[in-house]
Amino acid sequence: MTLTAVVHDAAEIVTLEETEAEGEEGGYDLGIYEDAAIAIEDGKVARVGPTGPVTREFPPENAVHDVDATGKSVIPGFVDPHTHALFAGDRSDEFEAKLRGKTYQEILEDGGGILRTVRATREAGDEQLLDNLLGHLDTMLAHGTTTVEVKSGYGLDTETELRMLDIIDRADDSHPVDVVPTFMGAHAVPEDRETDEYVEEVVNDQIPEVESQGIAQFCDVFCEEGVFDVDQSRRVLEAGKEAGLTPKVHAEELAHIGGTQLAAEVGATSADHLLHSTDEDISALVESDVVPVLLPGTAFGLGAEYADARQFIEAGADVAIATDFNPNCYSQSMGFASSLACVEMGMTPAEALVASTTNAAAALDRPESVGTLREGSPGDMAILDAPTHVHVPYNFGVNAVETVLKDGEVVHRD
Repeated sequence: MTLTAVVHDAAEIVTLEETEAEGEEGGYDLGIYEDAAIAIEDGKVARVGPTGPVTREFPPENAVHDVDATGKSVIPGFVDPHTHALFAGDRSDEFEAKLRGKTYQEILEDGGGILRTVRATREAGDEQLLDNLLGHLDTMLAHGTTTVEVKSGYGLDTETELRMLDIIDRADDSHPVDVVPTFMGAHAVPEDRETDEYVEEVVNDQIPEVESQGIAQFCDVFCEEGVFDVDQSRRVLEAGKEAGLTPKVHAEELAHIGGTQLAAEVGATSADHLLHSTDEDISALVESDVVPVLLPGTAFGLGAEYADARQFIEAGADVAIATDFNPNCYSQSMGFASSLACVEMGMTPAEALVASTTNAAAALDRPESVGTLREGSPGDMAILDAPTHVHVPYNFGVNAVETVLKDGEVVHRD
């Protein structure tokens, strides 16, 4: 075995154990070790605990990476379970338009929004798109993200959707961040197309080709007023399931139309946004083991109402948070999402950390493989230039991450 890394003398290491413990903040056992060390063998956590015993068993000088974390907090690498990080073009002018009072729908009617990005993405070459995505992944990694979901959906035709998934797969092969691919042909209705006609194209043309390509793991749909209704969304998701794609749903972002109940009905891994979900909707998610993914950055970017995380948590839901990074929500930072989750959605720092690691991993069907630092887990971690994990949301607007390890390898150092 190769001793990949020993991180030692940390002020704290947060392992995020599975066991729940009464009386812990947020209802979770964060598994915090003080004056601690963690040893990584062959990319996996071999031991974590007080520095003395760990370093005697695993001498840092014998490791490929000897990392002195004196005075610093070590947390699992962030898992970002909802992004649209592959696109071309720039929409910063729309940010200014929103500040002048234009609504999202008005911008869309003027030729902006998703369809503007679709036009730019279709026109861009593969290498440009790959370079764009790799640049965004670099930024995410620098902010502590080690696993990220990336959707297609700025193609809205078979050729471009397949190109996007191929580029996502290429990025996964060439970048330290693990990239989880999601097919989202049902992101919007193309210009000059009827919705039912386009749904038939997604079901009969795009999904069979996506299945043959064999890259995408999930199938997502924008179940929203004026986009795809519940019946149309169900048709897409059921076709995706038959093709081996696990459902995800954009639900109840702008209005309540039944997307949350649909997610529960089809056995989706996650239902995302959920600004207008009801108590009945939340109960359906809990009963169906569907992970609610809340996206505070979207509300921030739109100047909209935030989801009430406490409503979900008190109902027993394992809430996840994500950046929703896209041209209309331009933030690659899970730290910023955590700050918003605490200040605007009522979460504690401990709940925000769980939501951006272990629960986020569950939203990607990876609850046993990423999002923790317990023994046997991948050596994916962020070392903070701060003494506690609380500094992630507390020091808002500043990147608290100093060093990032992926499978025990140092892949970023500030």
